[in-house]
Amino acid sequence: MGLIRRLSIHQRLLLAASLVLTAFLGFTGFALDKAFRSATEEALQARLFSSVYALLAAAEEDSEGMLAMPEALTDPRFNRPDSGLYALVSGKEAAYRWHSGSALGRNLAIPLPVEPGQSMIQKDDLSAGESVMSLSFGVVWEDFQGRELAYTLTVAEDLKPLIEQVSAFRNSLFFWLGGAALLLLLAQGWVLRWGLTPLRQVAEALTDIESGRSQQLKGEFPKELSPLTSNINSLIRHAATRQQRYRDSLGDLAHSLKTPLAILQGLADQTTPVEAEEKRLLNEQVARMNQIVGHQLQRAAASGRTSLSLALPVKPVVERIAQSLQKVYADKAIEWQLDLPDSLAFQGDEGDLMELLGNLMENACKYGVGRVRVSGAQLNALCLTIEDDGPGIATERAEDVLQRGHRADQQLPGQGIGLAVVLDIVTAYKGKLLIGSSETLGGAEMTLSLPSEN
Repeated sequence: MGLIRRLSIHQRLLLAASLVLTAFLGFTGFALDKAFRSATEEALQARLFSSVYALLAAAEEDSEGMLAMPEALTDPRFNRPDSGLYALVSGKEAAYRWHSGSALGRNLAIPLPVEPGQSMIQKDDLSAGESVMSLSFGVVWEDFQGRELAYTLTVAEDLKPLIEQVSAFRNSLFFWLGGAALLLLLAQGWVLRWGLTPLRQVAEALTDIESGRSQQLKGEFPKELSPLTSNINSLIRHAATRQQRYRDSLGDLAHSLKTPLAILQGLADQTTPVEAEEKRLLNEQVARMNQIVGHQLQRAAASGRTSLSLALPVKPVVERIAQSLQKVYADKAIEWQLDLPDSLAFQGDEGDLMELLGNLMENACKYGVGRVRVSGAQLNALCLTIEDDGPGIATERAEDVLQRGHRADQQLPGQGIGLAVVLDIVTAYKGKLLIGSSETLGGAEMTLSLPSEN
């Protein structure tokens, strides 16, 4: 079993096909050999019946009207010694015995009496090592006195020609079947190699990716492999995007920390005691650095969607977030209105969905008065809308908020870093974030649009 497990797909298929082909051709050869042998034996039996009828036709009457065979028969083989065709006639009551000239020197056994009209076929071995097939046929002969006398006519033929014929057929059959099996094995080996070529191409393309010679699986593949190659390419793109996001986040983090670190370094280099204003500045820069680090970590952790992501139901996630925020903002007694169909699904990482909805729903609770509405729909894209009954965001300011949300080292006015994180995640999913005014509740309206496919 261990050896079989180490075999390649090509070797496994070739081995299985070879075993099946060998079994099939072996069974076919056995069946053909048996069928040919049966046919030749049936043909021999038919010839024996014809010879018996010829004997019966050649029978004559003696002076008393009993059966008498002539000295010579019309078939020359009956008259020629060692011809391989022998005849014997015996009478039950008249004690009549007759044999053909070909039976001279042959120890033919006296056949057992056979009922009139009946026949019996058997194989016998003669003393000379010769095997024969004999046919005995019972007849009734009426003499001049009206008595019915029973006779048994026996014809035997040498089996050597039949055995040689069967042997020659068997050798020819195995030769041609063996040749056909060899050709079929070569053909199926070529067919398997040709059929598995796409798998080898995929393996070679993966080797090129591992060695750095390529970044994607390139080429045209059969439809059976297209989903596999597409998913592999999607995973490669996802990994590359995430790696680039980490690099960008680290670069932005280093750039964003330069100014706070310079201020802290300046305060550390002072020899005079730290004044109250300087202490306030120190606390402010430390808080800013904490916010920058948190923002960059959240941005780098955004997973993004791959074609292998499971469809995640949205409604249960929204309900869990709403229950948590209900406790956090218990003093406001938030009235939640959730208008979400059960079929609504998000194809991506659950942590990303929690981050998106958590920030937007928390902002709605923070800046709303007491009512929050979450609605959604899905066609070609997943659309989620979060509304509140707060003061809202002016149209000119909404554009400014979105523009500043792209910068990792700045805060969004009135929104902390949450909206910047939301925008980064939405961008990773190639979606859109729109800010408007709620016609229903009168406050801010945040609309997420995430395409169903990359």
